[in-house]
Amino acid sequence: MYALITGASSGIGKEFARIMAERGYSLILVARREELLKEIGDELKKRFNTESIIISEDLSKEESVLDLIEKCKDKDIEVFFNNAGFGDCGEFSETDPEKELRMIDLNVRSFQILTKYFYRRFKNKNRGYILNTGSSAGLMPAGPYMATYYATKAYVVSLTSALARELKEVGSKAYIGVLCPGPVNTEFNQNANVTFSLPGIEAGDCAEYAINMMFKRKVIIVPTITMKAAVFFGHILPRSLMTCLAGNQQKKKLYNERSKNENRT
Repeated sequence: MYALITGASSGIGKEFARIMAERGYSLILVARREELLKEIGDELKKRFNTESIIISEDLSKEESVLDLIEKCKDKDIEVFFNNAGFGDCGEFSETDPEKELRMIDLNVRSFQILTKYFYRRFKNKNRGYILNTGSSAGLMPAGPYMATYYATKAYVVSLTSALARELKEVGSKAYIGVLCPGPVNTEFNQNANVTFSLPGIEAGDCAEYAINMMFKRKVIIVPTITMKAAVFFGHILPRSLMTCLAGNQQKKKLYNERSKNENRT
């Protein structure tokens, strides 16, 4: 059986691959950077004697998403990690609209197409696991200075929660859940132009926790006590206050990144 992982070339996706290889799954690794995928596949072959199929695709493009589906239609896929995505940070009037549209294409449009395909497939088989990578951002009311990213992750959390309920109501043995971490030490930081003001957890710890909770069929997966507390207060405090607090956190990220850049010059 295969575990299919998008965004597998680094960070949480790479760790998903390592853990699933250790658990005896064959892998389908998907990302844009083919050389990195090949390096990961070779490493996992040496460590765990794992078969890895390498697929290089830019999933921000719909034709690439459909191409991935075509390549996977005959594979016995048991677990799908819908993990590809990126963010951006800055004042909405100043952020790059083209980058934001690519973000929406990847974080929402690609996510939607792949989720629907594997949701139908697993529901019809009455087995299989879908783990979507969301963010603690998706559990908050809004995120000033990361406005588009927060909005895309709210979509991921909302859709996943609804589909999990639909599966439960028909008694399906298929599973869908969403990972909602806070800061994680990955390439996300550089791609989003931020330096986190709070310490991040390691990608391996995040992935291990997520997979354990997935197999326990937890729908909303939030690593660390700190983020669980933040989510709890997000549900009981006024929406306007939580939006203000989120905005203050994003400002700190921007300040930290600007200070770092100034120190380099």
